[in-house]
Amino acid sequence: MTETICAISTPAGRGGIAVVRVSGPEAINIVARCWRGVDLNKVASHTAHVGYITSSEGTDVDRVVATVYRAPHSYTGEDVIELSCHGSTWIQRHLLTVLHGAGARTATAGEFTKRAFLNKRLDLSQAEAVADIIAAESAVAARVALSQLKGNFKTRLQELHKRLVHFVALIELELDFSEEDVEFVDRNELLALANDMQHEIDTLTASFEDGNAIRNGMPVAIVGQTNAGKSTLLNALTGDERAIVSDIHGTTRDTIEEVISLGGVSVRLVDTAGLRHDPGDTIEEMGINRTIARLEQARVVLWVIDATSDETTLRDVTAQVLPHCTDKHLLVMINKTDVADPNVAMKIVNEKMPTATVVTGSAHNDNDIKRLRETLTRLATPDAATDENAVVVTNARHYAELSLAGKALQRATRAIQSGISGELVAQDLREVMEHIGIITGTITTGDILNDVFSNFCIGK
Repeated sequence: MTETICAISTPAGRGGIAVVRVSGPEAINIVARCWRGVDLNKVASHTAHVGYITSSEGTDVDRVVATVYRAPHSYTGEDVIELSCHGSTWIQRHLLTVLHGAGARTATAGEFTKRAFLNKRLDLSQAEAVADIIAAESAVAARVALSQLKGNFKTRLQELHKRLVHFVALIELELDFSEEDVEFVDRNELLALANDMQHEIDTLTASFEDGNAIRNGMPVAIVGQTNAGKSTLLNALTGDERAIVSDIHGTTRDTIEEVISLGGVSVRLVDTAGLRHDPGDTIEEMGINRTIARLEQARVVLWVIDATSDETTLRDVTAQVLPHCTDKHLLVMINKTDVADPNVAMKIVNEKMPTATVVTGSAHNDNDIKRLRETLTRLATPDAATDENAVVVTNARHYAELSLAGKALQRATRAIQSGISGELVAQDLREVMEHIGIITGTITTGDILNDVFSNFCIGK
């Protein structure tokens, strides 16, 4: 990392101000070459100074604020200068050109954070949390990402790694004295230690279902028979005419997705094609198949039932939907109760889905929509979202490595129970440590780093 890099760290386009970040061993010298103001080489770290950036011809480009951070007390662990200039796109581009001429090169995607990782300012899980904070679209997603950036997930992994090291040390100590047939550790003690660690890994991997929903939005499938009012409901919940509403059956042929925020949680509402026993044509049948697919992917099912429908129709649709609602939060909205008695629909709900949460009313009534929104907020909010101290796995890469670590630990546990050689047990435990090391970045490859940091913006 001998090169000094620079990039615009604020969003593209024109604004009040823009920030250009410079990092590397020559950061201060390079900025000083095109700076008119106080001698930057003599100023203290973490201080801000007003001056002018000048071109190689000596022309002032802009009046800026230069904030100086000296190594190692900076984001990247290197000397860093952040230049706050006016937000003109021309000024931003010209300022970069001046810095290039003074010896800096343009940073690649995520290179500032990559340098922070390589300089041990962050571990890899914390570096990934930076990208998650930037991409967060809800209060809960931002809070969970910030918890990871603070190192809460890292601390849990370090504690697990420490216990694994102790575990391996005990087994290897026995291996050193294998010829004397000495048992230093009771096998029941080893099994208890393995079970404790297995519980820790299982808890973390189990949190991924909530974590994925927090990060990407809780998937909520709006399903029901044709013309039940699903599209009207989608429009009411989003506050926008997102879907076409018609009295004609089978109007919605494909899924329509919209993201809204409920109680600080992102919710992905998916309006689906209406279900009926006899589809009108092949296209409608394809839409119904897509409905079933999205229904199976959902964490929450918002089932809209038309109170004006006869019992036979309601039972037919129930037979289509119910088999795909296992292990899902089921919210039933009995719609159109302003024009029909909900008793028939309620009878079927009580009979076929007694554990469902039920709301009755009309998709055209603001008070009914408010009640529905409040109920949906409660069901769509993961438990982890309400616990500020919870450590939640939100990253698919972390989940994959933890799953592999859990399997290796299971093999080690079976080996201990079977009295298999301690050498094989130690090998499985080292594999557990390796998967944890891949998460934190203590064990890594160029491919992993390139994959992680390619998802960053250039200025971060």
